[in-house]
Amino acid sequence: MDRMKRTPIKEQEPKVRAANFEEVCLGYTVEEAVAEASRCLNCKNKPCTSKCPVSIDIPEFISHIKESNFEEAAKALDKYTALPAVCGRVCPQELQCESKCVLGIKGEAVAIGKLERFVADWARENDVDLTKEIEKKGKTVAVIGSGPAGITCAGELAKMGYDVTIFEALHEAGGVLQYGIPEFRLPKDTVVKHEINNLKKLGVKIETNVVVGKTVKIDELMNDEKFDAVFIGSGAGLPKFMGIPGENLNGVFSANEFLTRNNLMKAFKSEYKTPIRPGQCVAVVGGGNVAMDAVRTALRLGAEAHIVYRRSEAELPARVEEVHHAKEEGVIFDLLVNPIEILGDEKGWVKGMKCVRMELGEPDESGRRRPQAVKGSEFIIDCDTVIMSLGTSPNPLIPATTEGLETNKYKCIVAEEETGLTSKERVYAGGDAVTGAATVILAMEAGKKAAKAIDEQLSK
Repeated sequence: MDRMKRTPIKEQEPKVRAANFEEVCLGYTVEEAVAEASRCLNCKNKPCTSKCPVSIDIPEFISHIKESNFEEAAKALDKYTALPAVCGRVCPQELQCESKCVLGIKGEAVAIGKLERFVADWARENDVDLTKEIEKKGKTVAVIGSGPAGITCAGELAKMGYDVTIFEALHEAGGVLQYGIPEFRLPKDTVVKHEINNLKKLGVKIETNVVVGKTVKIDELMNDEKFDAVFIGSGAGLPKFMGIPGENLNGVFSANEFLTRNNLMKAFKSEYKTPIRPGQCVAVVGGGNVAMDAVRTALRLGAEAHIVYRRSEAELPARVEEVHHAKEEGVIFDLLVNPIEILGDEKGWVKGMKCVRMELGEPDESGRRRPQAVKGSEFIIDCDTVIMSLGTSPNPLIPATTEGLETNKYKCIVAEEETGLTSKERVYAGGDAVTGAATVILAMEAGKKAAKAIDEQLSK
């Protein structure tokens, strides 16, 4: 075996997968996982672990895979993470744990994410039960939102013996895992449902269709329902738009709406009657992971699909793997292009998008070179659907209905970084509601820190 080279992983053929919603990456077989795990040097100072937001002991779980002891590997992961099957699929490992792998200096880093996914999938397929007897503390915590921050906080607190109730606004639990990330990257019925069921096995109660701030307010949860603490993990579901003419035409979506209809409401399945209109030609404005999710979804629904991004490929914020998959599947990249107007027909439907070509100037405060319009370079992209994927901000509903809860100028809840404590006593917050849109793993880190802080507070 060449220790410097990663064990290849099988994927669906691009032409085949571009027409279905099944998972792109097929995962390691037992033999492949053991071979990949055998590359790990089991470094004593564990540089990979230092870059993991939830501090997984990576050499430990990989050493169990080497020995083909997959149940022990699952137990080793369970000590640190509530969502191994999710993180193994959607985390940016290349920027985190794998970026510190010693093998990556001269060769290819160990495929830590793919091994994490393998262990989690093996445990699910072999019905490994990781629940233990828990001594109850007799105290209750309300968790708002069932995305990665809420799931992690709830799971950690349940393991410590707290009675936890999650309040979820939508009709299915999972938050962004359920409505945001497409089926072909994160299967719902197998992976997401299983992780939610694991929470229920720990005794966590989940109430869906509860919009905190409307159905019930935080002060009511604390004063009337007598919760000892509250964790807000309500995410960032408020889409941003460009403010250009034509954005209110029929056929303009936010990426959030487009993906929610497709993922949570199953618009891609013919037996569901959720309306979705991919059109003949879709232009997705943006270059992040959500833009890649939206454009690859539109492609699978039968549209010619374009990414329209104002910088060059080097500046695309999406994961390299996502960009690579999108190109393989036939997505067209219109780079160094910026929309200035969406054009409509006489019935108020999108018929095109007026754009201008861009060139890169000096770096701005983000460290990326600032795009500038090229004079006289206007042109039109003929499209009948436009999807805006320009980021999201937190929904203002909870701060607006909670007295004494401080927010910053971006409408994010202000919370201490190490504890998640807000300006309101016994109310904690974390994830995208605090940081604005970020990654699954960073939301999990916030949920974990808040659970520890809540335990310390309530144990006093």
